[in-house]
Amino acid sequence: MRIRCKLLIKSLDMETISVSDWSNLTLHLEESLTSALGHYLDNWRRNVTAAANALDKTLAEENVRDVIWYLAVMIGMFAFIIVAILVSTVKSKRREHSDDPYHQYIKEDCE
Repeated sequence: MRIRCKLLIKSLDMETISVSDWSNLTLHLEESLTSALGHYLDNWRRNVTAAANALDKTLAEENVRDVIWYLAVMIGMFAFIIVAILVSTVKSKRREHSDDPYHQYIKEDCE
């Protein structure tokens, strides 16, 4: 790129510029601008790709954390419901005493 700029400056320093020099100047200018723009776009694409990769990595990590929290909450709720059912069943079994009239009625029928 520096060589092209030097050639461009040298060609501009000339007092008389012929038609072929103008076409050379145009070609040099076109090549310089195309190269500079291509270089800029390549760097920009690499930066965008790097940013997209970093964002994807961050989102994947957050997604895993969200899934872990979701599973922990769901398992906790399930465990709470199961424990509540077991406790209520055990309490209802304890309330059946031998002096319960219904219990006495069944006991007498079985004898």
